[in-house]
Amino acid sequence: MSALNPVCLSLRAHQARVSLRPPGLSSHRQRRRLRTTAVQPATAIPKVIGIGPPPEPPVPVSSQYDDRFARKRKQLDLLQKGQSIRPNPAKPASALQKRFWQEVSLRESADGFQVMLDSRPVRTAAKNVLLIPHNKHQLAAAIALEWDLLVSSQQALKHHYIPLTSLTNRALEIQVADEQGNSRLRNDLIRTALRYLETDTLLCWAPETNMHDPAEQQNGSLRDKQMQIAQPIITFLAQHVWPGVELKPILGADSIIPEKQPQMTTEVIRGWLSGLPAWELAGLERGVLASKSLLVATRLLVEWSSKFSHIREASSGQARFGIEEAAEAASVEVRWQTGMWGEVEDTHDVEREDMRRQLGSVILLVHGS
Repeated sequence: MSALNPVCLSLRAHQARVSLRPPGLSSHRQRRRLRTTAVQPATAIPKVIGIGPPPEPPVPVSSQYDDRFARKRKQLDLLQKGQSIRPNPAKPASALQKRFWQEVSLRESADGFQVMLDSRPVRTAAKNVLLIPHNKHQLAAAIALEWDLLVSSQQALKHHYIPLTSLTNRALEIQVADEQGNSRLRNDLIRTALRYLETDTLLCWAPETNMHDPAEQQNGSLRDKQMQIAQPIITFLAQHVWPGVELKPILGADSIIPEKQPQMTTEVIRGWLSGLPAWELAGLERGVLASKSLLVATRLLVEWSSKFSHIREASSGQARFGIEEAAEAASVEVRWQTGMWGEVEDTHDVEREDMRRQLGSVILLVHGS
């Protein structure tokens, strides 16, 4: 057998493979299709062209001091903008936006002091002349200062611009109601004050242990601090104002269910409130609403009212109880929490100053020479 050419051998092998296929079936028909869905043409998306200026370049993250400065700057700008849109006394847009008086003065009459706007006296909501007793010269001067600081008649319609005038108006309203034999207003005030006694701030002490308190407390617990502040005030009231009454804490050492005061305690305090003069009752109402405590308001009232000078003489050894002491007693828990977790800016500081302002108005109202 003669040797075969390599080209002939490859040709024969190819012919043998072709001969094994079924007749009529080509090589490309043997391929298995993997795609079963119909072919869809691609959708051309139109070219998007941006409109407007390019975005700002990234800036580094500012620190907390930068944030605070920016916030203060924004608040200052808003304040200046608000002042710019306030009514201008020199160019009033309406009758209420101008001040119809030039000078504010005090006139002393046989019935008391009158605050004069030029030649017109300040009047109450009932159109009566606002009369301040002769022994309350400081209150009359403070009311005159309120009206002298107003820049328009429209501001006189808002109580937060003239708080002392509103408080004096309240006292005169109670006085007129008492003179007319109308006891409804006085009874409503007494009922409201006794409701505050049921949840008095000075008697709501925190539990002995709190899961949120730190493990080691250098100055004692919150309950210890509350007891330290409350005990002298409770002792003073039980000895000099309401002798023999029992004032007990509303919450137990490890309980959140409030307890009511004894019935005798409630009746004694109710009778004492019923005998208060109109000016003292109005001052007590403002003190209770400001401090959320009937005990704190009563202690402040007894300390500064001319009607209770005999109690101050009998307790001459007691420490002075003023605005700071009353505000401290009414906000023990708030100061404890802010000292531990921090103070919320423009919230806690504003509330603190507003409480002192309201307690100071009580002293001005009831104090007399």
